[in-house]
Amino acid sequence: MAEPVRAILAIGGNLGKRRKTIRSALKALAVTPGIKKVICSPLVESAAMTQAGIDETKPAYLNGVVQIQTTLKPKELLEQIRRIETEHGRVRLERWGSRTLDIDIVVYGDVLKSGKELTIPHPRAYERAFVMVPWAMLEPDAVLPGHGSVKEIASSMQDQVSVLS
Repeated sequence: MAEPVRAILAIGGNLGKRRKTIRSALKALAVTPGIKKVICSPLVESAAMTQAGIDETKPAYLNGVVQIQTTLKPKELLEQIRRIETEHGRVRLERWGSRTLDIDIVVYGDVLKSGKELTIPHPRAYERAFVMVPWAMLEPDAVLPGHGSVKEIASSMQDQVSVLS
């Protein structure tokens, strides 16, 4: 049996009952074979980010970061994440479009991988307050490979999100 690996996932959405959808997705992760110890950060709210930049006319996003222990390989984890997104009404029409649920693999152990379908660590995580701020709250000592201290990165973008209780 494979040794469990610590992975960090970003989770969020801006359509429908956002908090209820995230809670349901966390439960779905927790019962997925090969995933254990699902721990979610506090949630943050932020303006919608589109390919053109921030769009205040779109519904705001609710986001968090999830730490898991998994024996799934990265591609298997991605398949399970996509299944959970689809079960929660995710429709993939436009890149960076509004969605009920989005789950991304931010880091997977110390794996460095660059592929067409999956790049680990997530290539834009360090630019995103809605990933870095909740991650820093969940794991103050975390390090994003290639970018350094999550807490330090998050401190410069704190004002881009609102922390919800």
